[in-house]
Amino acid sequence: MSGWKQARAIAVLPGNVTLVVPALILLLGSGPNVGWGLGSPLSVLTVLLGIALVAAGFGTWLWTVRLFSRIGKGTLASWDATSALVVEGPYRHVRNPMITAVATLLTGEATLFGSPLILAWAGLFLAINFAYFLLAEEPGLERRFGDDYRAYKLNVPRWIPRRTPWHRP
Repeated sequence: MSGWKQARAIAVLPGNVTLVVPALILLLGSGPNVGWGLGSPLSVLTVLLGIALVAAGFGTWLWTVRLFSRIGKGTLASWDATSALVVEGPYRHVRNPMITAVATLLTGEATLFGSPLILAWAGLFLAINFAYFLLAEEPGLERRFGDDYRAYKLNVPRWIPRRTPWHRP
């Protein structure tokens, strides 16, 4: 898998979702409100929580991209999709950890920058992906990976992680 293909997919998809759109929201809106205007102890907590959420989201997202490249031999983009079903790492707990990671990152940005509009963008991002997964992604995965994906789908939840990792039979 070429680095260029990965970089292009990252720039177009999560790059726009987590960097460009939030930056535009802040630039075209009222700007950041770090600490949400709260007093010192609470504002520090919101900043620390925002940083922790961004770090957790980014770390999980990076893990999933690496799994897509190493195991799936593809990218996160539908135009250069994986050729193997990835059911390792966080995919053993939830079918869409990459979306969860991006939503966590966006929630962290909203918390860090004190932006209800970025939080609304995170909600819209989840709604768009919910529809996309139901209408396109899952039917496409069933066509590409057949019974392997159907077994995975039956055992691993779409959005809320299972506590114990699923093991492929």
